[in-house]
Amino acid sequence: MYDRVLDNDWHIDIEFDEDDTHTHATVRARLGDDDEMTAIGDAFRNPSDVNQPMIGEEIAAARALIALGTDLLHRAGARIEAVTRHPVHLVN
Repeated sequence: MYDRVLDNDWHIDIEFDEDDTHTHATVRARLGDDDEMTAIGDAFRNPSDVNQPMIGEEIAAARALIALGTDLLHRAGARIEAVTRHPVHLVN
C-alpha cells in the first residue's frame, strides 16, 4: 500500500493554556509519514471547587487525546475506503 518505508516513531506534544477556571490543551501529533494532526480539549472548573491545576490538565489532555484518536480512526477509514472502494465503519 505504501511506496516508501515509514518511520514507526510518532511524536506527540501537549501544550496547555490555563486561567483560574479553564484549561485548554492542544495536542500535536507528528506521525510516521511526516503528517501532523492537531486536536484540542478543554476543562472547566466549577468556581466552588478547589483550584487544582493538574486535574484540569489531565481532563483537558484526555479530551484532546480522545479527539485525536477519533480523528485517526476517521483518517484510517478514509484510507481503507480509498483502497477498497467500499464504505468503512470503524468501531471505537
